[in-house]
Amino acid sequence: MKVITNIFRSSLGKKYIMAVSGLVMFLFVIGHLAGNLQFFLGAESINRYGHFLQSNLELIWPARIVLLLMLVLHVWSAIKLSAENKAARPVAYANWNPTVASYASRTMLMSGLIVFAFIIYHLLHYTLVIKGINGSGQDFAGFMDPEKRHDIFKMMVTGFSIPWVSIFYIIGIGLLCLHLSHGFSSVLQTLGINSHKMMKPLSLGGRILALIIFLGYASIPLGVWFGAIKL
Repeated sequence: MKVITNIFRSSLGKKYIMAVSGLVMFLFVIGHLAGNLQFFLGAESINRYGHFLQSNLELIWPARIVLLLMLVLHVWSAIKLSAENKAARPVAYANWNPTVASYASRTMLMSGLIVFAFIIYHLLHYTLVIKGINGSGQDFAGFMDPEKRHDIFKMMVTGFSIPWVSIFYIIGIGLLCLHLSHGFSSVLQTLGINSHKMMKPLSLGGRILALIIFLGYASIPLGVWFGAIKL
C-alpha cells in the first residue's frame, strides 16, 4: 500500500502513471480506428462489428472501465505535474525560447484537456447516443438495420452529414493526434528509451503514426461530407 501511495505522491511516479495510461489509450486509439474503418466496407460490416461489441458486455464494460480509469489518471497526472513544474519554477526563464520545444510539447496540457472534452462529447454522441446533442434531432438509438441490429452505418452517415459535427470531429481528432505526436516520444523517454540515436527516428515515427491516425479518422466524416459514402 505504501508503494502505491509513494507512486501517486512522487513526481517520477506521476510520470510513469501518465506514460502507462497514455500508452494504453494510444493502443486503444489504433484499435478503435481499425474498427471504425470498417465503415468503408458498408453497413453489413460495421453493423456486424458493432453488434459483436454490444452483445459481449462482459468484455466491453471492463474495457470501458479500464479506459475511463486510464483517461482520468492521465488527466490527473498531467495537471499535477504541470502544477509541480510551475511551483518549482515560479519565475519564468529570462531567456526562454519557445522555438526550442515543439508546438505539440508546449501545448500538451491544453490540447489534452480539449481532447478530454472532445472524448466526452464523442461518447455522448455515438456511444450513449444522447438525442439532444447529435444535431439532427433524430433518435440514433432507434436506428435498426434489417437484421434488427443497431444501424451504426446509418447513425454515422446521419451524424457526419451535419457540417458542424464533422468539423468539430476533425478538429478534435487533429488535437488528439497533435497530442499523440509528442506523447509517443515522451512515453518512450519515461519508460527508459532515451538514447539520442534512437529517440530521433522514434520521435519522427511517432509523428508519422499520428498523421496516419489523423488521416484515418478524418477520412470517415470527409467521406460522408463529400458524398463518397451514402445511405
